[in-house]
Amino acid sequence: MSTSSRVIKNTGYLYVRMGISMFVSLYSIRLILASLGAADFGIFNVVGSAIAMMGFLNATMANATQRFMSYAEGEGQMLKKRTVFNVSIVLHIFIAIATVILLLAVMYPLFHGILNIEPDRLSAAIVVYLCLIFSTVLTVINVPYDAVMNAHENMLYYSVVGIFEALLRLGIAFICVYTSKDKLIIYGILMACVPFITLSIMKVYCHRHYDECIIDPRKYWDSSVVKQIAGFFGWNFLTAITSMVSVQGISIVLNHFFGTVLNAAHGVATQINGALSHFSESMKKALNPVITKNAGSKNIAAMNRATIAGCKFSSLITLFFGVPLCLEVNYVLGIWLEEVPDWSAIFVVLQLVQVIIVQMGSSAATAVYAQGDIKHYAIWKSVMNIMPILLTWIAFQIGGGPVWLYIPMIVFWGIAGDVVIIYYAKKKCGMEVKEFVINVILPIIGTTLVMLLFGVSMVLFAKEGFIRLMLTCVATSIGMVIAGFLFAVTTEEKKTLIGFVSCLKNKRYRDDII
Repeated sequence: MSTSSRVIKNTGYLYVRMGISMFVSLYSIRLILASLGAADFGIFNVVGSAIAMMGFLNATMANATQRFMSYAEGEGQMLKKRTVFNVSIVLHIFIAIATVILLLAVMYPLFHGILNIEPDRLSAAIVVYLCLIFSTVLTVINVPYDAVMNAHENMLYYSVVGIFEALLRLGIAFICVYTSKDKLIIYGILMACVPFITLSIMKVYCHRHYDECIIDPRKYWDSSVVKQIAGFFGWNFLTAITSMVSVQGISIVLNHFFGTVLNAAHGVATQINGALSHFSESMKKALNPVITKNAGSKNIAAMNRATIAGCKFSSLITLFFGVPLCLEVNYVLGIWLEEVPDWSAIFVVLQLVQVIIVQMGSSAATAVYAQGDIKHYAIWKSVMNIMPILLTWIAFQIGGGPVWLYIPMIVFWGIAGDVVIIYYAKKKCGMEVKEFVINVILPIIGTTLVMLLFGVSMVLFAKEGFIRLMLTCVATSIGMVIAGFLFAVTTEEKKTLIGFVSCLKNKRYRDDII
């Protein structure tokens, strides 16, 4: 199977996983909220937020681990793969131990001064906290196995495990509904069991199917690999921490100047765009190992082709859902929320603009990370991350309106951030700026204009309502298809998509005969 077809198929697996998991999760949350009640559910979320920082640290380390596993897979050296795996296992065990020590050290001040929890629920909250520590530790230890699965592009098994995990959470929700014991404690304990089960499944599968999964640190150890992973992790951590500080800080600045109502509008916009981003993120999860493995095998031309395709298609996927949403944002918010916070609609549109611009350079960032030397890139990207919070404060301080929340984001997280990414993609990976402009920027701009033209025609000549929403979605979809076949999708990409669809039809036909 060709690389393109493999990426398309893996993306399909991840979409199925995402769709089922999202549906099951939404229903599970509904059951849990009804079962626990608002107070106990609030306790669980408050306690969980206290551990969120460690989850952020784990995600940062996971990116580093996945990069080195995929790179070693591309090099094709079994000794190197086993070394990276064993180094990753040891490093994550140390991270897990440090996590336990840190979270236990802060437990007393959290529950006796920082967190505002009713005295009669304090003991249950502490049990939940300990369970979440156990869950976090297991998640940290699971990272190397997840990285191995990602390096081998085994998205089918990864998706099956993800769906199974969602079903486990649904089962826990039903148990909480019918149990007569303390529901909060039962929920905390059972939720801690989920990563234990998924880790066990993932571990057994990887050790049976992948030769590099041999745990023997004394035999497979290389101090230079430790140094490389630690250095990469450090610079990656810098970009991640500056991004997190800026995201959280902007919410605080907005709340300081305009109060909770606009913070609610910002939260609505963030949730909507976060949901839209899941579609492009699933595609990139299938594509990123291809980019990194090509870097490991020194196939720079193939890496850059995959990079360009990733930048374009992740943006197109976001446009597919985002353009009709922008045109019908008031109606969508009205049927979704009982009370729509002021400024929500304009915030949704502005944040979507920023997200699309970010998507245009996202796969190029993967290529920069894939080649390994990220020091200077990380420094400049961190500067871009911090700038919006500073400029937003200044803008609000001199009397700027709420829209100034997003203008610095669009400029520095979007445009300037992409400039930094493309500069280092050219410098470190040999990607041509002209090729990026012709194959990514111009097609995305052109597709956006065509979709808006088709969509606005529905908005102008039809009355607001569900029928117009459907008509707008159909019109923008037709606009995207026309733009795709006229200029957005290359001839080679069309052949790949048509060939993949033909293979699916032929397979279905053979299955029907059998």
